Amino acid sequence: MPRDDTRAPEGSEAPAGSTVAGYREPRLAINRVYTRSGDDGTTALVGGSRVAKTDPRIEAYGTVDELNAVIGAARVSLAEVTGRAPELASLDVVLLRVQHELFNLGSLLATPPDDVHPAQPRVTPRDVAALEQDMDVRLAELAPLRSFVLPGGCRLNADLHLGRTVCRRAERRCAPLGLGSEDALVYLNRLSDALFVWSRWASAKLGVPECLWEPNRASSGG
Repeated sequence: MPRDDTRAPEGSEAPAGSTVAGYREPRLAINRVYTRSGDDGTTALVGGSRVAKTDPRIEAYGTVDELNAVIGAARVSLAEVTGRAPELASLDVVLLRVQHELFNLGSLLATPPDDVHPAQPRVTPRDVAALEQDMDVRLAELAPLRSFVLPGGCRLNADLHLGRTVCRRAERRCAPLGLGSEDALVYLNRLSDALFVWSRWASAKLGVPECLWEPNRASSGG
């Protein structure tokens, strides 16, 4: 995930605790990809401090970056089948929004708490509420489950389930960061639920039967 300085210019800072209308746009110019500065196993956080690439904060935003890539792959799978179910186009709009939100979250995680600016991109309760609202609408179209669901049935379902599991890992990576990561934990917790709902909803729209967990289909089952 490219680093950027999202801090506002000196003299434009909002008072502590105030609400900022809109986030700072990225201020960066990527004219080369390699810098060699990380060859020693360290990397820079927003603000300039350097930490080991094994630092928990790097693990956290690196996993969020991985999740964003998985959701990007899911959008490609979605595009390939939207012709069969035009309703899926509404899900693509949501997934694109989530990709932007995950980059906002990555920006926050890549910043030490003391360097966070009020206008810095982040995830908020409003983002969580949007996920909940979307889940409620799509769940209303689905039959209640009578068992757990196995990932699969179609590529889009599997991609969304993969996103769900990476999202859970991102949540676990954010948990040790403590103070300042509360909104991140709530957002990721809700996003993993949403990915589960979206996987079921996508299969339903495509007419793909769900594969439910049947414990006795194991080799050791009755």
